Amino acid sequence: MNAPEKIQPGALPDVQSSRDTRRLAIQQVGIRDFKHPVMVQTASGPQPSVATIEMTVALPAEEKGTHMSRFIEVFQNHDEAIDFESFNRLMDKMLARLDARGGAMQVALPFFVRKTAPISEVSSLMDYQITWSTSVEAGHRVTCLTVVVPVTSLCPCSKNISDYGAHNQRSHVTIQAELACGMSVESLIGVAEKAASCELWGLLKRPDEKYVTERAYDNPKFVEDLVRDVAMSLQADTRISAFTVESENFESIHNHSAYARIEHRPAAKA
Repeated sequence: MNAPEKIQPGALPDVQSSRDTRRLAIQQVGIRDFKHPVMVQTASGPQPSVATIEMTVALPAEEKGTHMSRFIEVFQNHDEAIDFESFNRLMDKMLARLDARGGAMQVALPFFVRKTAPISEVSSLMDYQITWSTSVEAGHRVTCLTVVVPVTSLCPCSKNISDYGAHNQRSHVTIQAELACGMSVESLIGVAEKAASCELWGLLKRPDEKYVTERAYDNPKFVEDLVRDVAMSLQADTRISAFTVESENFESIHNHSAYARIEHRPAAKA
């Protein structure tokens, strides 16, 4: 069998670079649901993970198409652990390689924190879902870190009206923080965990179970309390320019969830 003929670069027509006459710009074109192994920066060093990636650029009206393979090329050649600074460098590389003035990128992945149980001090990994995202439009860049933090919430009303016990449930607190500078993932997770009735651990012994049960009982929170307490901490953090915080409580005595959301963006200066 004959070897395939080698084709010199530039010998084939570049259809994507031809002109388009429909006069319609495209705000986002690129790839999504691209899976790739990554390294993500943690407080204790780089950690391996597998990311689901979306990369897009803005396409001017006169250009027929973008070069899809270049997105993969850019991402695969980026060998830095993902954090605020390296993620923005990756964005710059994408825009330069695609010759684009605007674009967006999102990298979602599981993130693990090694935690120590409160009484037994047994060590275990706790998993969280995080997303780094950035966009550039008209020269303005926005970079966000989103974390989904599972916690325990105990109902204050149930505790108040019951002779003994109170219903509690697992809750997901989601924080999307627009960052003005670098911030560790663990710092943002910690904001949600401190606001909850109690945080979660991957592994607990009996003395730890006693602690978390009593901790939640002594620290009841409505879904409204959760988002307000998280928002108060985020407002006080100068690393965060704007934020959205949501909490969904998966109710243990209802077949529906309780939900609350706060969005905070400083008013534009006159």
